[in-house]
Amino acid sequence: MEQWYLYKKKADFNQIGEKFNIDPVIARLIRNRDVVGDEQIQQYLYGELSDISDPFLMKGVKEGVEILKQKVQEGKTIRIISDYDVDGVVSNYILWKAIHDLGGKIDFQIPDRMKDGYGINENIIEKAVEDQIDTILTCDNGIAAADAVAYGKEHGLTMIITDHHDVPFDTDEAGVRKEVLPPADVVINPKQEACNYPYPLLCGAGVAFQFMRAFYQAMEEDESQLEELLSMLAIATVCDVVDLTGENRIFVKEGLRRIKDTQNIGLKALLNVHDLMDKQIQSYALGFIVGPCINASGRLESAEKALNLFLEEDEEKAKQTAEELKELNDLRKTMTENGVKEALGQAFEYEAKGDKVLVLYLPECHESIAGIIAGRIKDRLNHPAFVLTDAKEGIKGSGRSIEGYSMFEEMMKVKEVFTKFGGHPMAAGCSLEKEKLQEFRKKINENCTLEKKDFAKKVQIDIDMPVDYITMDLIHQLSVLEPFGKENKKPLFAHRKLKVERVNVFGKNKNVIKLALKSSQGTRIDGMIFEDEDEFREKMGTAKYITCTYYPVINEYQGYKSLQINIQNYFFVEE
Repeated sequence: MEQWYLYKKKADFNQIGEKFNIDPVIARLIRNRDVVGDEQIQQYLYGELSDISDPFLMKGVKEGVEILKQKVQEGKTIRIISDYDVDGVVSNYILWKAIHDLGGKIDFQIPDRMKDGYGINENIIEKAVEDQIDTILTCDNGIAAADAVAYGKEHGLTMIITDHHDVPFDTDEAGVRKEVLPPADVVINPKQEACNYPYPLLCGAGVAFQFMRAFYQAMEEDESQLEELLSMLAIATVCDVVDLTGENRIFVKEGLRRIKDTQNIGLKALLNVHDLMDKQIQSYALGFIVGPCINASGRLESAEKALNLFLEEDEEKAKQTAEELKELNDLRKTMTENGVKEALGQAFEYEAKGDKVLVLYLPECHESIAGIIAGRIKDRLNHPAFVLTDAKEGIKGSGRSIEGYSMFEEMMKVKEVFTKFGGHPMAAGCSLEKEKLQEFRKKINENCTLEKKDFAKKVQIDIDMPVDYITMDLIHQLSVLEPFGKENKKPLFAHRKLKVERVNVFGKNKNVIKLALKSSQGTRIDGMIFEDEDEFREKMGTAKYITCTYYPVINEYQGYKSLQINIQNYFFVEE
């Protein structure tokens, strides 16, 4: 069941509208996103790179820059170790490109998802020693790798950690938490307790970019040279699903603004293979078209394939690699759909038994798509979900959570069942011995304090706004709210009781429903629902009126523009 809620946040919307030359509806939407006060509103609407914080405010940056500067000047070999997801690949590219361009002797290694697992480990350290590497620089990983970092120090390596994941902690007998930081030469992570950086919600690539800004300043180089990297940073920020607020929002806006002018041959090839260069590119394209292709390489082959694409200087080779990544992603989609079907069967069974946290075991599932499947199950049933599969040693997998359930914190309560784990409140990864599976399922559920009401999907409506109010100008103004993403979601409006005058069904799979609608004031507008026809017809029955949430768009067809609403949630009502 869904529970619909209407925001009731107060402000003088007419005054805000006049002051910033926006429609009062836009002013209300901004207030709903907790953007208050002239300074915040100004930055939300018109924020630019000059509003990004001084990177030297981040704990460890000053010390990290001093070490890095010395290593580059002395010609020491530096190896970047990143995660294998989009954020990791982009973080790696940002560090490699920035350091390489200033003469650094730099290379990289991305752990193999199947062989190495997440993050830095002893095998990677041994390889670095064998290759006579002087310094290891991590990005998007390392904060939870105390043992591996200590191993690196024992072998004489300089260790610089840059990360953005939650810092592990121990709890003493009094219940007081104490951070557990890796014993690196420098740890740069804005989530450290002692870090005073004003915006701690950056993704791994955001931390890497700020570190490089500081490095360029220390090297007395023009940091505007780094602006070419902003399009890559935008991809990582959207794909890592960090909050699209504050600095993240500015980075994505600035990156999107520059993306079609990118000089990166590989990125250009990836955009071209999806025919994006002729379209308006927004956050959706980054998160659901470009990003998944980068991810597919790390999931099904090696993430180094994607990184090498961004380092490619031959246009024909870049085109070929981009096409290969697209094909890999298409394969990943098929594998995911099959996995979701299997996982749903288990999920329904455990939910019926009363499990609040769904721990699903798919032994044949490719471990690289476990997180995607967990996310789909979470979205479908609104329960926290883990998907685990057989791995080289034991079982491993990923979890995705719902609001009100911090996955990382809850895993800390049962950490004895894992051989390795880490993550965020909303997503996590773990490894454990196969024999511990039932113990994990039992303990994670015994500790869960979620109640039945927490599993009802919450639909937060911005404004109860009849379709009669929609205009072309209002829709154009809605673009000032972009880019959309986590904590800056696409606005949701609602209309009570629209008459359904006609239903048309389109699409090869008959899953595009077009409704001809009419309001009580006589306004006619088309409404689109993307859903299986049989499911829709069953809900509709003989009803003639629909109450729905929607987002307004301009439909263009053969040069003719018309208003349309894309319906998100709905139910039918009698006359």
